[in-house]
Formats: sequence, structure tokens, C-alpha cells
Amino acid sequence: MLNLYSHPSGGFCDGVSRRNFLKIGGLAMGGMSLNDVLRAEAAQKTGKSHKAVIMIFLPGGPSHQDIFDLKPDAPSEIRGEFKPISTNVPGIQITEQMPRLAKMMDKCTIIRSLADCDGRHDAFQCLTGRNSKQQPPGGWPSLGSVVSRLQGAANPAMPPFVGLAPKMGHMEWARTGDPGFLGVAHAPFQPNRGGGTEDMSLNGITLDRLRDRKSLLGSFDNLRRDLDATGLMGGVDVFNEQALNVLTSPKLLHALDLSREDPRIVERYGKGENRNRDDGGPRLPEHFLAARRLVEAGARVVTLAFSRWDYHNDNFKQLREDLPLLDSGLTALITDLHERGMDKDVSVVVWGEFGRTPIINNKGGRDHWPRVASALLACGGMRHGQVVGATDKHAGEATDRPVAFGEVFATLYKQMGIDVTKATLTDLTGRPQYLVDGHLPMAELV
Repeated sequence: MLNLYSHPSGGFCDGVSRRNFLKIGGLAMGGMSLNDVLRAEAAQKTGKSHKAVIMIFLPGGPSHQDIFDLKPDAPSEIRGEFKPISTNVPGIQITEQMPRLAKMMDKCTIIRSLADCDGRHDAFQCLTGRNSKQQPPGGWPSLGSVVSRLQGAANPAMPPFVGLAPKMGHMEWARTGDPGFLGVAHAPFQPNRGGGTEDMSLNGITLDRLRDRKSLLGSFDNLRRDLDATGLMGGVDVFNEQALNVLTSPKLLHALDLSREDPRIVERYGKGENRNRDDGGPRLPEHFLAARRLVEAGARVVTLAFSRWDYHNDNFKQLREDLPLLDSGLTALITDLHERGMDKDVSVVVWGEFGRTPIINNKGGRDHWPRVASALLACGGMRHGQVVGATDKHAGEATDRPVAFGEVFATLYKQMGIDVTKATLTDLTGRPQYLVDGHLPMAELV
């Protein structure tokens, strides 16, 4: 992680005027020169319009039977307090707590039968599409890191992979996407992380001095010598001409500065709380807007973590607080992408690490349930206005079309223009690894 401290008057997504810092983590150069990046970009014909993914992680595992898979005919201890409402697609119902989403279900797909959750209470499977067991040396890379390695930067002044999740009390939820065996060159840029021992700082280099190329390169050289001495660089040269383009361009900072957005658009997303919910993430619909702006500016993959959904008690009280904010942020994002003509290129996925128990416990909550979960997909040029899969009468088991995380990842990769049957990545032992474990894109969607 590379930190560049800004002037005290600077600000980030939340608009707070304080001493912030710009942090460039893993600029995904992979040793490529600027000319290499530009040649690759021209060959891919991406230009201003490029394929991208926005992944909205719901830390803690949202209760699928209270949001996307309600069972109104089940006993009260199973069906809960919420009623289903009809959507603009005949036959599809969702929770009454998300009326805005109900009006645009024709632009979305609900998966009700996500059935291979590994049960870990973290973001790993949602970010990698894989089970955490039997990983190769270095670990599995996340989707953003894979795309960074295979496709590079869509714009030389923007990192291809951005993670908006801040630090959390339960840090396993705060992962924005690890690069795994691909190394630090393909780690996400993380603008919402505070300082810490894991960060590497260019001491004495402020944003006001970035254009002093000689001083900056001198600091790079000193930093690289220190890192090489500790082995942290692992032979990866992330400090090249591409890094200078990112650091010296205003494009990244402008994308994160929501004060540059039309106030009417900002209002559409809604205003949340710029603090973490307990040990989870912040309830900030503004992050949905920041994700759109980052993608529009050139990012290929943006991940964010919204609130905390581990409701072992007071499940319905907490859902009544969180779902309206998710409703406003998500529908504003989908509307925004359609209005800007980005809906064919930008895929949106919303999910958590697992579902919740069918039976409500004696504290009014639902406990962990990895046997089945729900997810929502939108945009990306996919076929929408449908439900994939079904569960039993208690929403406890998948009874029709069980879906694996890897299938969703294969679908997202396909929409990015990556063929999962052919593309491989070389791990630290020199062995080629496929992107998913034999899964294919979902035929219902592509």
C-alpha cells in the first residue's frame, strides 16, 4: 500500500474536510510500461466504454427469506414479519421493505438457490468465487485482481481495481479483494483505509509536490530499496511510468469527489451514516455513487461493503433500518447506469457470504445458514426480469437449479470478455490455474 498525504483542505467521498491521504495500493501494472498499457487498450477497443463489475458485499450474511425469497404461507416462526410485494415483473415478489427495487425488477435477476456457501464468516468466497480450502501457494486471487492481471488498466490514470470498504471490527468482512498469488501489483486501490503498519508511506511527499518528478522518483527508489530488503516487493515492479500517471493525474481524485456530481443525482442515492455499523461496514449509499463514478472514470472492478447483516437478534428491527438505504442506493445505481448508457457494459452483483436460518431464534434473530442464500444481479447486458432457482417451503434448501458461486463468477468474467474455458493464470509454482473450478457462465443470463 502506498500512501500519499494530501493537503489538509483535501476531502474524499464523504466530503469531510480533514487531513486525508491518497493511497495507491497495487496499481496493477505487472511490469507493463505505459506504451504496453496503451497498446493493449487499443487492441481491446475499450476506449471510454469498457466492461466493468461493481460488487456490493453485504457483510454477515443477509436473511434471504426476508428480502428475496419470502415464504408467506410458512408458520410465523419461519415467515417473519415482512410481507411480499409484487414487482413490475408478473409472478416475482420481494420484500415490502424495498419498494423502489420492486418497480425495476425487469432490470434485475434474483438468484434464490446459491447453494455452495462454504460457511466462512468473511468476504473470501464472494470476492474469489472459490472455497477457501486447498488454496495454492499465495492464495486464490479475487475477481478484481484477475481482471487487473488479464486486462490491465482501461485508463492509464486510473487503477483497474478499487476497493471502497473501510477497516472494520471484523476484518474478515473488510477485505476488498486480495491479489493472492498474483502479488501486490494486482491488489486493489483502497481509498477508505486508515494508516497502519501495513501501509508504506512516501514520507515528505505531498500531493502538492507530486509534479516534482525527480523528488518522486527519488522517493520511489528509496522505498523500493527498503522494501526489497524486507522482501515485501517479491520482485514485482509496481512503481513504473503507469504509477506516475495515476499519481499525477486528477482523474482518480475527481472520481472520488462527490461534490463534482450533479446534486440531484447525489440526492437520488440517499444519505447514509459515515460510520461502521457495529463491527461491519458503513451504511453509505454514497459509496454506490462513488463506484459508478470510478467505473465511469476507468476502473474495471469496484467492490464495496454495505452495513452489517449478521442479525442474531432483532432481525426485523435492523432490516427496517438497513433495507431502505440499500433500496435507495441500489436502485439509484441501476437507474444511473441505464441513463448513462452503461447498463450493457457494467455488471452489478449484490450478495453476502451465506443465508440465515429458516426458524427465528428466541432473540428475534436468524442464525448462520450456509445451505442456501440469495443474490441479485443487474445490468451487464444480461437477460433480466427473472428468478433463477427455488427453495423449499421454509427457504432452507435449494429445490430447483442450485447455483454455485463459481457460476456467477464465470458469468461476470464472460461479460468482461474473458473466456473461462481458455484463460489461465500462472501460480507461484509455475502451474497454470483456471479462473473457476470447471463452472460455466449461467445459460439463463447470457
